Amino acid sequence: MAKESVFTLKLEPELRDAFMAEAEATHRPASQVVRELMREFVQKQQESRSYEAFVASKVAEGLASVRRGEGISNEVVEAEFTERRRRARGE
Repeated sequence: MAKESVFTLKLEPELRDAFMAEAEATHRPASQVVRELMREFVQKQQESRSYEAFVASKVAEGLASVRRGEGISNEVVEAEFTERRRRARGE
């Protein structure tokens, strides 16, 4: 991938020195490490937004099913699983 942009960053000299030392210790240029960190950040943010959208859609589906009268009360669910646990214990 062609590198056509320059990214200027202000940071504390101590942080820069520590970062440069760690990049050198891994035998990689600092710019390569920064690109990797940026890619990881972008991927994490995209995955987070995707997951949030998934959860929001599931919540919307659940609320819609309750409005249609398809929901099951918490009391019914608790009673059903209490019975399942009782049977699993062999009672």
